[in-house]
Amino acid sequence: MLRYGLVESPDVARTCETGTTFACNLRHATVEGFITGNVGGVRIGIYGWVALAAAALALWRNRVFTAWLAAATGLVAVVLYCFEPGALALLIGCLRLVRAQADGAPPCDQRGAAQHEVGAQP
Repeated sequence: MLRYGLVESPDVARTCETGTTFACNLRHATVEGFITGNVGGVRIGIYGWVALAAAALALWRNRVFTAWLAAATGLVAVVLYCFEPGALALLIGCLRLVRAQADGAPPCDQRGAAQHEVGAQP
């Protein structure tokens, strides 16, 4: 909604040329978030830095919450033009989420029954 409804909307752009409203201030703050500079030839805005911080947290703490946080902030960064750090955070978050969920699940055999359960013979 931020990207298409506020940042790229021609109606909001025309409104912001003639006056200052809450939508114009929000649009300006959103645009400032992804125009902050280059690091090693890669554009990294505020959304990219937040996504990278969440990815580092997910690598440090193998918890479902930190994995979801990294994936969610990575997705927001990708949508708001911070492609490289957002994609990296999204990938790390998704992989850590799978790993965190796999660590908490009981092991299963081919039929899906937990190994500590005794199944009936056919």
